[in-house]
Amino acid sequence: MRRSPSKPAALSLSLVWFLWLTEMNMMMMMAQSQNTTISVNVGVVLDLENPEANKWLSCINMALSDFYAANSNYQTRLVLHTRDSMRDVVGAAAAALDLIKNVQVQAILGPNTSMQASFVIDLGEKTQVPIISYSASSPSLTSIRSPYFFRATQNDSTQVNAISAIVQAFGWREAVPVFVDNEYGKGIIPYLTDALQAIDTRVPYRSAISPAATDDEISEELYKLMTMQTRVFIVHMTPSLGSRFFIKASEVGMLSEGYVWIISDGMISSIYPQVTDSMQGVLGIRPYVPKTQALEDFRARWKRKFQQVDGEINIYGLWAYDAATALAMATEKAGIANFGFQKANVSNNSTDLSTLGFSRNGQSLLEALSNTRFRGLTGDFHFVNGQLPASAFQIVNVIGEGARELGFWTPRKGLVKKLNSLTNTNLYSTSKSNLASVIWPGDSTSVPKGWEIPTNGKKLRVLVQMEDGFNEFVKVARDSSTNTTKVTGYCIDIFDAVVNALPYAVTYDYIPFAKPDGERAGTYNDMVYQLYLGNFDAVVGDTTIIANRSLYADFTLPYTESGVSMIVPTRDKNSKNAWVFLKPLTWDLWVTSFCFFVFIGFVVWVLEHRINEDFRGPPSHQVGTSFWFSFSTMVFAHRERVVSNLARTVVIIWCFVVLILTQSYTASLTSLLTVQQLMPTVTDVNQLIKTGLYVGYQEGSFVLGILKQLGFDESKIKVYNSTEELDELFNKGSGNGGIAAAFDEVPYIKLFLTKYCSKYTTVEPTFKTGGFGFAFPRGSPLVPDVSRAILNVTEGDKMKRIEQKWFGKQGICPETSTSVSSNSLSLQSFCGLFLIAGVASVSALAIFTAMFVYEHRQALIPSDSIASIWSRILYLFRIFDQKDLKSHTFRKSEVSEIQLTLPPSMGAPSPSIQSVHSDFPIEQRTSSAEYGDPSSSEQAPQEVVISIEVAKTNQETPVAIERTRDN
Repeated sequence: MRRSPSKPAALSLSLVWFLWLTEMNMMMMMAQSQNTTISVNVGVVLDLENPEANKWLSCINMALSDFYAANSNYQTRLVLHTRDSMRDVVGAAAAALDLIKNVQVQAILGPNTSMQASFVIDLGEKTQVPIISYSASSPSLTSIRSPYFFRATQNDSTQVNAISAIVQAFGWREAVPVFVDNEYGKGIIPYLTDALQAIDTRVPYRSAISPAATDDEISEELYKLMTMQTRVFIVHMTPSLGSRFFIKASEVGMLSEGYVWIISDGMISSIYPQVTDSMQGVLGIRPYVPKTQALEDFRARWKRKFQQVDGEINIYGLWAYDAATALAMATEKAGIANFGFQKANVSNNSTDLSTLGFSRNGQSLLEALSNTRFRGLTGDFHFVNGQLPASAFQIVNVIGEGARELGFWTPRKGLVKKLNSLTNTNLYSTSKSNLASVIWPGDSTSVPKGWEIPTNGKKLRVLVQMEDGFNEFVKVARDSSTNTTKVTGYCIDIFDAVVNALPYAVTYDYIPFAKPDGERAGTYNDMVYQLYLGNFDAVVGDTTIIANRSLYADFTLPYTESGVSMIVPTRDKNSKNAWVFLKPLTWDLWVTSFCFFVFIGFVVWVLEHRINEDFRGPPSHQVGTSFWFSFSTMVFAHRERVVSNLARTVVIIWCFVVLILTQSYTASLTSLLTVQQLMPTVTDVNQLIKTGLYVGYQEGSFVLGILKQLGFDESKIKVYNSTEELDELFNKGSGNGGIAAAFDEVPYIKLFLTKYCSKYTTVEPTFKTGGFGFAFPRGSPLVPDVSRAILNVTEGDKMKRIEQKWFGKQGICPETSTSVSSNSLSLQSFCGLFLIAGVASVSALAIFTAMFVYEHRQALIPSDSIASIWSRILYLFRIFDQKDLKSHTFRKSEVSEIQLTLPPSMGAPSPSIQSVHSDFPIEQRTSSAEYGDPSSSEQAPQEVVISIEVAKTNQETPVAIERTRDN
């Protein structure tokens, strides 16, 4: 932009002084070295009306003075020729053209701005004159790809990652770039947008402000920004325009609590002291310059030498110093030969630009600049592909009259508290804990959430679906008399509770998704798509989170269970037939129990046979008694006495086993006869498809797509709109216009089972979904806050009260399962008890056998060589079959007197035979004429021999008594 005519033609006093100083410096150097050095013309293109440009020019002069003072033996001396660019592109181009054509400069330092540099770079490319800019930072200049352009400053694209790291550290989901509408401002926007999108931060709007904008135009744009939800603004402007912008922003109240301002290095490095009051709380980034002794000495010398210049030197002045030093160093390396210009071969009708020619030393100077490297005021100075490499950035907070350091950002480590700290890891960090505490606009220490409800009072437009059924979730009731709509339901109460749990107030209105006639306007997919179109601010209701919907909206965390399941009718799996009493025990347990009853009866008979009258008698009687005794223990009705200790031990253990077995049998039989064991009528989806049974789904649900993917014929699919209609379809059955199974989401199934829990159940498979969630436009800053509020609501008692309000008390229905498990008791459950009883019985038999064999061991000693082993074993069995008279059971039951009845001719028995047991046998031997056979002619003597074994209480062995009576 050209100078205003109203300004005086003469330069300011400071400008005149600087020009005079420059010429004097040049003349002194030429006079001192006219015989030993070669002067090299170098152009300087500056906006001389800019106070900052005057500082940069002073730095260039000090750089050359310091360099040649330290290198007095160099053969070259740079001679500066300064030109005013007059603050516009044409002025800068004219100045560069004059320097190249008339002065034949070997290089040009400048110009100031990126717009001016664009055409000047083309001139340098054409004439092979290196252009070295220490302030043109626009990334668009890189696209020119001129090898003769050297950027002795940071490319603006290097700072966008530092800005995005700050945004990510504080969790802001939206940011609005505010930039000057020229090459300098627009050049950074593509890089900034990409960096923000990489951290999932949305850019809803770009605010471009003309460099010639008036204060009213700036205020108009600020009021437009105030009507938006976003409160994070990234400002990239020239210092002059940025100063005016922040003064107006402070006036309209946008430097108050809740706002976030981040400014680029172009502003923070050249901030005007008179504007800091309007920038309190602003964050900024600037290239980090290491604090060295050389830098401190330079600042002190600069202040002493140029006392007429107010203010401090910014980073661009330091880069100007290093750029001049690099150029002087490269000129010396390039040599003293071939200075001058090669004239171009042109016709008389050629334009002025075509007659410029090219520098003979341009290529050598280009190579020397590319290889120049030294330690400058700003650190290590060297060019990589014609520009300075990315360095660390310092993050500052404008407080008071200056900027307070918060931390640093480096390309390798991200946000760090200190550079070169041993505690820093090599991992890239975007944690805000690595920054010092920030004083935000409005003197607030609380981190702004980055968005607010617009100041124009606009409420959120919340869209809800018109439900035909399942009104427990969402119900829209329209009052025709007042033409108002009332929205209620489980989902609505959840959303109200979640909004109340937010740390700030949000106002909203429910808007039904309906046509003018009140009918449903579309599916759930159509409703979510309205957010993508920008027609509404949220969707609330029984909206399931699925993949295709997430392409058009952002969903919160789900507030219900997720999944799609199959629901089918149930039937009782237990048939109550005449043989149901056998089902409590498995067949192996029945057989084992029977075998043990027989075995225990045998064991008790063996142990009691010799000493217990209850287990003696005919063989059939003994077998029956043994079986009776064993099986009667099942009901504890055995009446036989058990006198052996071994038998008593076996019986006690067996009764314990029988007690547990009978009690378990009773419990299992009771369960089979009284408890209803439900099982699903269908357990496999493939069974439904193969048999061609009808299935159902809720109208308007995405479940239809799942059924088609599974392979169901669309003609076999029916729709329903309510729980009552679903129950009616199940009652009809698949063959009578109904269905055999239904597919629906878990929340609807839970509601259905609450009403019909005794008739239906769910079976596998379960198809995963995201559950019900609230939908917002993509990039909405409400999503993370609402998601956190959902967690607070679902984890508290509020959620339970809402569920009881709309669904009643759940959980009263018995849990059902598709897996049919047997209720019969198996042998495995009782093998331990049978093992104990078996070991006890076998042990008792072993002890009894050992005692019996030991007691009658004489019978096994061979007294007769003719007797075989088998005969001796049979003899033992005959002994076993006899009573054990030594047993205490028989000694207590002996008879005090035995009356033997004999024939009259024998007379009375001897009175000496007393106390004979009545069961003992009496052996009588007599002749054929014992009683006087009349057929006998001769009375033969008769002999009666009575053998009686008498068990006396005081005798251990029986006494054999014989009585012989002669006739």
